Amino acid sequence: MSDITSLTPSAVDAAPIDTGDGLRRLAQVRVELSVEIGRTSMSLGEALALGPGSVIALDRMADQPVDLLVNGKLVARGEVVVIDSEYGLRVTEVVGAEAQTAEAPPVAAAPPVEAVPAQDAPIDQAAIDAAIAAAAAAA
Repeated sequence: MSDITSLTPSAVDAAPIDTGDGLRRLAQVRVELSVEIGRTSMSLGEALALGPGSVIALDRMADQPVDLLVNGKLVARGEVVVIDSEYGLRVTEVVGAEAQTAEAPPVAAAPPVEAVPAQDAPIDQAAIDAAIAAAAAAA
């Protein structure tokens, strides 16, 4: 005999739905907001060769709006602004629900990235070789 009580669909459907106070309680839930200015892809070797002074080309033009993400989901787009020497975002577009549930857009092919290591920081070739070997073994 089982101590677990199963609910029939009719019992679940008959349960009252709280649309008032329950939603107000959700207003206190903390979420993480982030602003994404662009994306790119590169090889592991290129990423390991990055250092101070390296420049990475992204897939977005400077005049295009940036994405506002809430817990990693796209919710709006806007313009980057400066507020008292800090970055901010002026929302220019709220994204519809269909875009919020869609997969993240694929990373567009950006121009080839030339990783320029800093003059003062020597490249640890052994670490690069170990990381490449680990990535190859995992694949």
